[in-house]
Order: sequence, then structure tokens, then C-alpha cells
Amino acid sequence: MRNLRVLLMMEIAIFGALGYVLDFVAFKMPQGGSVSLVMIPIVLMAFRRGVLAGVLTGLLVGLLQIVTGVISVTPLSFGFVVLQVLLDYLVAYGLVGLSGLMRGRYLQASREHRTGGMIMAVVIGLFIGSALRYITHVVTGILFFGMFAEGNVLIYSAVYNATYMIPVFLVAAVVCSTLFAAAPKLVDTKA
Repeated sequence: MRNLRVLLMMEIAIFGALGYVLDFVAFKMPQGGSVSLVMIPIVLMAFRRGVLAGVLTGLLVGLLQIVTGVISVTPLSFGFVVLQVLLDYLVAYGLVGLSGLMRGRYLQASREHRTGGMIMAVVIGLFIGSALRYITHVVTGILFFGMFAEGNVLIYSAVYNATYMIPVFLVAAVVCSTLFAAAPKLVDTKA
């Protein structure tokens, strides 16, 4: 039992570090934000070990970004900066781990050798995690970056964050679907 916990902690650490590194493999959008591969290791852990492991991996990715200073902060007071950083990095990436809610469907489809079902579970799981991350970024955009909005702040934040979150979702969906369908043993913890 103890060795399984150590293995789980090591996997979370490795995939968290991998997510942090993959965030540097990015296409920077002209207006801000970036399209990167950061969500792939989080989703992999969520499907491999479950929702809690996915959430912890996402939290670790966000924490690594915070402690290394790879963040964008609002030009407001310190209290607002702390709240904005917590939401934009810890909460947003932690919520990506909820993509593991579709783990059961993925494993069932994998046992039945239904590649289409596996891909559908991955895409739906990624949609859940991406949508929650997107909503978090929209909220922080409204609360902390609304001063830059021209017109309706909700529309501004929704459009601004969609310009990079939609491509992030699509890239992660293609990569994860391909990876998980080609190598289902990545998700099989007994392999």
C-alpha cells in the first residue's frame, strides 16, 4: 500500500513537471494567452489515476508556474494579485483534472476494444476540463482585467479567453485522442 502511494506521488510529480515544461512549447497569441500542450499531462493523469490525481497534477502545474514567476498578473493591489493568481493558475489548472470524470467510460470502451468510445470519452473529458478552465479565466478576466475592456466586460473576457482556449482544447483533444487510442496501456495502471 505504501509503495502505491509513493508511486502515485512520483507520477503526479513527473506529470506536473512535464506539464510545466510543455507550457513552454507554445504559440503566443498576439493579444495575449498562448496555445500550449500544458493540459496533456494533467489529462493523462486524470485518466490514468482518477480525478483526484488529475486535480493534484493540475494544482502542481499551477504552483510550478507561480513559484517560477511564469505568470501574468493584474496591476492592482497585492490582495487582488494573490486572488487572481490563485484563480488563474491553481484553480484553473486544477479544474482540468476533472476531465477524469470520463475515466470510467474510457476504461469500459478500452475493455470492449471500442476505439471510437475511447476517443469520445477523452474528448468529452477534455471538454469538461477545458470548459471549467475557460470559465475560471473568464471570471478572472471580468474581475481583474476588466479595466482593459472596450465595451461589455463579459463579452470582452469571453472572447479574449476563447481566442486561446478553443485552440488549446482542439490541440489537446487531437493529441490525447491519438495518444490514448494508440497506447491505451498509458491509462492502464496495471500495465
